[in-house]
Amino acid sequence: MYVGFSASTGIPEGDHYILGWSFNRSGPANLDISKLPDFRKRGAVKRLHKGLNILIIVLFIALLVVLCSTTGAVYFVRRKKFAEIYEDWEKEYSPQRFSYKKLYQATRGFKDEELIGRGGFGDVYKGILPPTNLEVAIKRVIHNADQRMKEFVAEIVSMGRLRHRNLVQLHGYCRRKGELLLVYDYMPNKSLDKFLYGNERSNLDWFQRFKIIKGIASGLLYLHEEWEQVVIHMDIKPANVLLDADLNGKLGDFGLARLYDHGSNPETTVPAGTPSYMAPELHRNGKGTTSSDVFAFGISILEVACGRRRTALHGLPEQENLIDWVIDCWERGAILDVSDPNLGGLYTGEQVELVLKLGLFCSHTDPAARPSMRQVMQYLDGDVRLPDIPPDSTVRAVFTASNEDSNAEGSSSGTISTGSILRVGGR
Repeated sequence: MYVGFSASTGIPEGDHYILGWSFNRSGPANLDISKLPDFRKRGAVKRLHKGLNILIIVLFIALLVVLCSTTGAVYFVRRKKFAEIYEDWEKEYSPQRFSYKKLYQATRGFKDEELIGRGGFGDVYKGILPPTNLEVAIKRVIHNADQRMKEFVAEIVSMGRLRHRNLVQLHGYCRRKGELLLVYDYMPNKSLDKFLYGNERSNLDWFQRFKIIKGIASGLLYLHEEWEQVVIHMDIKPANVLLDADLNGKLGDFGLARLYDHGSNPETTVPAGTPSYMAPELHRNGKGTTSSDVFAFGISILEVACGRRRTALHGLPEQENLIDWVIDCWERGAILDVSDPNLGGLYTGEQVELVLKLGLFCSHTDPAARPSMRQVMQYLDGDVRLPDIPPDSTVRAVFTASNEDSNAEGSSSGTISTGSILRVGGR
C-alpha cells in the first residue's frame, strides 16, 4: 500500500496533515469525521509558535549585540583607564616595573582615604600589594614626556638598587601619559618634620633624635661615598626624613637626586631643592654637589636640636633666625638655651652641643670648609673631636652671609625643581 499527498498549491512551503486513519481487513473502514480534530486550529497554533520562535531569536540576537557592544565599550574604557606607556628601551627594566592596574587596586582606586601626603612632586598614597600584602607608599609624579624620559627612568631604576638601612627602599615604577608612579616602602610614622613642628612634636625624646641624626648621616655617607656611583640627594630636610615603626630615620624622596661616577663632576646646572636648605653656591651656579647636601644636612640637624624651622614666623626678634640665635647663645656661653623646650631638659648636654656646633660647621658659607659626611660620622661617633671654632665676629660674619644668601632666594616653604633627572656617565 502506498500513501501520499497530491494537489500541490505551488507555494514553496505548506503543511499537510493526516487527520485520521482507519484500517479493516474485511468490509468498509468506519471513520467518524466529526470526531477528527480541526486542522485549521492546529495550523494557527503552529503558526503562532513559529512566530514566537522567530521573535525570540530576534530578541536574543538583539540582546547579544547589546551585550557585546556594552562589553566592548567597558573593555575599551577600562583599557584606556589602565593604559600605560611602554617603549622598547624599557624592556630591560621590566622586573622593576609595576602595572598601573596593580597599583590602582593596591590603593583602592587612589581613594582620598589612602592619601598620606602631598609634596612638590605629587601626591603620595598608601597601598597594599597583592599577593604578599606588602605595605607601600605610591607617589604620583606629574611629568612631561620628553627626550630625557629614558634617562629619568634609568636613574629611577638605579635608585632601586640602593640598599641601606637608612634609605627608603624604592621598589619600582609605572609610567603613563603625563604621569610617573614611584613605589616605595611605607613608613608608618611619616616624616620627621611632623614630630618637630606638628602635633606629635612632644613624642620624640633626645635619644630618638640623636639616633635619627646619626641615621641620616649614615645614609648620606652611603650615597656620597659607599655606593658604586655618587648620589647627590639635592633636597635634604626633615620633611624628607621618614620614620619607620621603630622611629628609625630613613632618607626618602629621591625625586631630585643626581647620579654621577666617582671622580667626575655632576652636570646639574639648575637650582633644585627647598630654598631654606639650599647652599649659597646653589643660588649662584645651580650646581649641586656632595657639599651642598652637607649644607642642607647641617640646617636640618639644627632644626632637630632646636625643634623649630630655620626662620620663625613668631617669637622674639632675636630668635627670628635660627643660625643667628644659635651663634648668639654660643657667644654668651649658653648654647644649650636653644635646645627644644619640649625635651624638658632631658638630654645629654655634650651631645646637644655637638649637634649644634656640627650644624653650624656643616652650614658654612664656604663649600671647601664644610666637612665630608665621613667626617660627620666620625664626629657623631666620637671617633674624632670636632674642631674648635670660636664664636667670634669672623665666624658670625661667615654664617650670617650664608644665611642671607639662602634667604634672598625664597621662603622656607617653597621648592625649586628641575623637572628632570640627568644621568652622567654610568657603570
